Amino acid sequence: MKFEKNTELDQANLRIIIAAIAVVYMVVLGFLPGHRFDTYLPVITYIVLFLLASIAFRQAIARWPGHYPARRIFAMVHDYTGTCFGLVIGGEAALPLYAVMVWVNLGNGMRYGSRYLAIATGLALVALLVVYRLTPYWQGQPFMVLMLLITSTVIPFYAHLLLERTRKASEEALAANLEKSRFLAQASHDLRQPIHSIGLFTACLRESRLGDDERRLVDNIDRSLLNVSQLFRSILDLYTLDNGRIEAKMQTLNLGEWLADLIRQHQEAARWAGVELRLRPCNYWVRTDPALLATMVQNVLSNCFKYGAQRPVLIGVRKRGAGLAIVIHDRGNGIAEEHLHKVFEEFYRVRQVRDKDVEGVGLGLSIIKRLGELIDVHVALRSQLGRGTAVTLAGLPIVAAPQSPVVRSEARQVGLLTGLKVCLVEDDRNVLLATSALLERWGCVVQGEWSAEDLVTDCDIIVADYDLGTHATGIECIDEVRRQRGWAVPAMIITGHDVEKIQAALHDRQIAILSKPVRPAELRATLRALRDRQGAAVEQML
Repeated sequence: MKFEKNTELDQANLRIIIAAIAVVYMVVLGFLPGHRFDTYLPVITYIVLFLLASIAFRQAIARWPGHYPARRIFAMVHDYTGTCFGLVIGGEAALPLYAVMVWVNLGNGMRYGSRYLAIATGLALVALLVVYRLTPYWQGQPFMVLMLLITSTVIPFYAHLLLERTRKASEEALAANLEKSRFLAQASHDLRQPIHSIGLFTACLRESRLGDDERRLVDNIDRSLLNVSQLFRSILDLYTLDNGRIEAKMQTLNLGEWLADLIRQHQEAARWAGVELRLRPCNYWVRTDPALLATMVQNVLSNCFKYGAQRPVLIGVRKRGAGLAIVIHDRGNGIAEEHLHKVFEEFYRVRQVRDKDVEGVGLGLSIIKRLGELIDVHVALRSQLGRGTAVTLAGLPIVAAPQSPVVRSEARQVGLLTGLKVCLVEDDRNVLLATSALLERWGCVVQGEWSAEDLVTDCDIIVADYDLGTHATGIECIDEVRRQRGWAVPAMIITGHDVEKIQAALHDRQIAILSKPVRPAELRATLRALRDRQGAAVEQML
């Protein structure tokens, strides 16, 4: 309905503008040498009245928006009546008003479709014949009238062909886009699975007793896997942004604690790059979307690891106006001034002599900028060659601390998972084996299941894949276990599907979601949080 309202309102606005131009034209014509103003006064008076009526009509459209065929046809009759009066009274000098007929014809067709184009064409031909019957000058110029009739027929017919081609091209583009969406969704899921399982297997290796050479090999595997994961997520982020499927979900969070958690998750990648992450502590509370802001910061840090390797990176928070800004400063090679206005473009990379082997395709800063627009965070970049680069994420609104701040339990601070009983439901063999092995190395007692059918468990936490074949989803599996146990057992879904779609299906079920490929540190942190929730629930039951 919004589209229909805008098109009619646009047509009404343009009608007012053209009527005003017609008044000016007739007034100027009346004062030209050889012309009498009295001759054009009736036309001027009528067009002024037409203009006033058009303004009232425009207000009615704004007041009652919507698709009303009768109102649209009335608007055409209104336009043609005014034009015909001017052509009849004005005679030869008023011929330029014929352009208004062309505008009415094409304007209605282009805005409302071929049906209205046909109606407007019919009304235009009737209007021309009426002018011919009432105007002696036109009767003395039959070939001119024939030309106008042909023009009023051929131009709309050609416009109809263009509209049909445009419509078909639009339908084909929409179908192709839907097909691309289905392909990317399936490819996304299929690619996430092996990346996810490889990451968990390498984490298991890291937990083993390895020699220096073997540990270096594991580091190289994990580093390469991280690069693949980051590129994969960047492409998916870009696709999701292009489709307008990301919506900001604002939350209140302690920015200092949030940044500290984020830095801890990236310590391993920083170690590989030889980068020391230095965080200046702060205790501000802000309101933002933590997931989108995390993606922005992660992309900045990824660039720091690539282009500022072996050098420290400083992360701090500063006051900027009424809000806060996160500033991330590296001491890499920096960016020349001529590149600064282009670095936010998609696939643009600044190539330097010593970074030809740096992974990436130039999507990070583009994604950062577009995510910033979603959560009202302004992204700025300062850089000097040889001095490093500073990225500022400004505009985070300061809010008051919650009345009951979350207190982290002592068990969570220690971070041990020994003895935690986990029911793992996963229908992919490699993922099940990798996840089970990693959880067992962390001290968990794992009950691995291929499907949710006839599932019985006394677990502390349920970890389920969302897609469990044709029999059940991860949500249904968790619901059934909770029903059997009689209480809301802490649960987590790990998925390679669209997270937004799954979140919409949860309906406040208190189920955590992780998107594949999951980093081991992310999985461990979520398990700790769920264990704390399980401990709190047990205390309430007692």
